[in-house]
Amino acid sequence: MGKQAKGTGRNWYVLHTYSGYEDAVEKALRQRIEAMNMQDFIFDVKVPKETQIAIKRGEPVQEKKRIFPGYVLVEMIVTDDSWYVVRNTPNVTGFVGSGNIPVPVTAEEIGMMLKRVGGEDLKYKIDFSIGDHVTINSGPFANYDGIIDKIDPEKGKVKVLVSIFDRETPIELDFTQVKKK
Repeated sequence: MGKQAKGTGRNWYVLHTYSGYEDAVEKALRQRIEAMNMQDFIFDVKVPKETQIAIKRGEPVQEKKRIFPGYVLVEMIVTDDSWYVVRNTPNVTGFVGSGNIPVPVTAEEIGMMLKRVGGEDLKYKIDFSIGDHVTINSGPFANYDGIIDKIDPEKGKVKVLVSIFDRETPIELDFTQVKKK
């Protein structure tokens, strides 16, 4: 095996890839690790994604969304050989760092990324803006029209102003209960 670069140990590094090829890079790199027996130097490959809830055909669905398009995380010990294997994986444009020297991600940064990827907190993909005219499609106010007054993307809620008996009444709804007019 090649000699280990001076002063480096097992760390996470960021690879720059062609956007849209992150999953292909992860798959190719995992195959190359096996084929070239690099398991003792390249330990893990991740495409950072978080789970979001979006509306498809009127139904809420969970989808994985890339957090950092164009980037892939790799946990490795940098040696001449491991650097070569990773750097020459198809669709990898290079390591994030200065020149030819990969710069490891700090423990704090990787901790934050892995926590976000862990998906404890679902994010909601809400395609609404304040002031949008919407129709309520479920619940006790189904078929009422209103205007979005507030949006809470963390909870997936919207506050809609509905005219009831000629008064603007705020109603908090799940974002899946409304659709744009």
